[in-house]
Amino acid sequence: MTTPKLALTDTAVTKLAVDTLVVGTVQGADGLELAPGAEPVAAAYDGDLVQVLTSLGASGKAEEVVKLPASGKLRACVLLAVGLGKPGDGGAVTAEAVRRASGAAARALTGVEHAATTLSTSELSAAVQGTVMGAYGFTRYKSNSGDDPVAQVDFVVDDAKADGAAHALKGATAIAEAVNTARDFVNTAPNDLYPATFAERAAELGRAAGLEVEVLDEQALRKQGFGGILGVGAGSSRPPRLVRMRHKGPRAAKKVALVGKGITFDTGGISLKPGQGMEEMTSDMSGAAAVIATMVLAARLNYPLDITATVPMAENMPSGTAYRPGDVLTMYGGKTVEVLNTDAEGRLILVDAITRACEDEPDYLIETSTLTGAQVVALGKRTPGVMGSDEFRDRVARLSQAVGEGGWPMPLPEELRGDLDSKLADLANITGHRWGGMLAAGVFLQEFVADGVQWAHLDIAGPAYNNSSPWGYTPKGGTGVPVRTLAAVLADIADRG
Repeated sequence: MTTPKLALTDTAVTKLAVDTLVVGTVQGADGLELAPGAEPVAAAYDGDLVQVLTSLGASGKAEEVVKLPASGKLRACVLLAVGLGKPGDGGAVTAEAVRRASGAAARALTGVEHAATTLSTSELSAAVQGTVMGAYGFTRYKSNSGDDPVAQVDFVVDDAKADGAAHALKGATAIAEAVNTARDFVNTAPNDLYPATFAERAAELGRAAGLEVEVLDEQALRKQGFGGILGVGAGSSRPPRLVRMRHKGPRAAKKVALVGKGITFDTGGISLKPGQGMEEMTSDMSGAAAVIATMVLAARLNYPLDITATVPMAENMPSGTAYRPGDVLTMYGGKTVEVLNTDAEGRLILVDAITRACEDEPDYLIETSTLTGAQVVALGKRTPGVMGSDEFRDRVARLSQAVGEGGWPMPLPEELRGDLDSKLADLANITGHRWGGMLAAGVFLQEFVADGVQWAHLDIAGPAYNNSSPWGYTPKGGTGVPVRTLAAVLADIADRG
């Protein structure tokens, strides 16, 4: 992960000696318009900039990138115009439009040493996040990675020396870097990232950030009765782990538990997945990656909360020692589960972690996982499903939408609980039908949440991994969803309780 050097400046754009100067454009009612902050640039073109851009085919549509030689009145070499799309009510563009446009610009700046972008102060946080996330690249396994990401970006704002601007820059950079940390985990090949190495790297990052860290190996898991984690991990030569991380912030008034699914590779086990696309199952630990990155962020920004993460890690493999359909597992805490499908493994390791997390008596519990293919069927590749306690679920979904990750509230229908009844155990790990699979998984998890705990489950099966072309600030591969949602929820709890 390489983050461009970021700086604030109020230097006049005509005096900025940079390789590329970035300005925003919008789709106005009568055609292309320049976004606020671009007025001095337009003046350097003697008022002809809109006409020049229009002649080059620019329309201001979202994420459109047009390059042209800079005017002789500018010290920049190249002018890059990036589209923000259609303004919303009141003529303003949304923060998400700014994030996506900044991401598209950052991707277009590959190989550039020094760039600057003009914007209003209200857009600074979104622009910084979009720039850092858009400049992301994962080249660990490339012998020739090509051009490097943009090395430095200056943000031209009127109040560059104000504390508020510096605070916005710091916070937005930290959040975007946390997203990129999660992406790095997801993009690491499963022969390098398996439970032991994942736990080691998480512990290294956590301790460096000042977190309390505990790692339970297979012997400790067996001694303490984590039957779900051990059952899922039994088929692999790489034994499972459980990582516990804690941040105790100043004047912490609320306790928050975070849980993330860490299946480092998912073959489906004995209930083997089809071979096509199985390589994407390296992303089945995206929930764990997001939680670990968020914990490091919490320490970095020193949230005034008591936050504990419980992160189960296992590799789901078929072998002579693998768990089978028909097995009954005794979960942490004593409940029993009949396994009807070994490819519904995520919920088995998660409920061990949820039960353990609830022993800390948190006020809130947030769990995230690439849990069900049914999430993609119901909501598509970009929209997480959010389930849980009604009030907290809706709060999490609103915050997710506000930060651009688009979480959508979903119900937990009572009638689905009966479909999880087992003839042998307390419950089965799947229903006997394919209807409402995302909701049934949420109902299963709900059985293990302690009474009185406000909780939310985010199913990110589709949004966690982009297997198509890059767009906005989203690269191909790991996306880092839902780090920004988790960060927003923690900040909201710190502010409102």
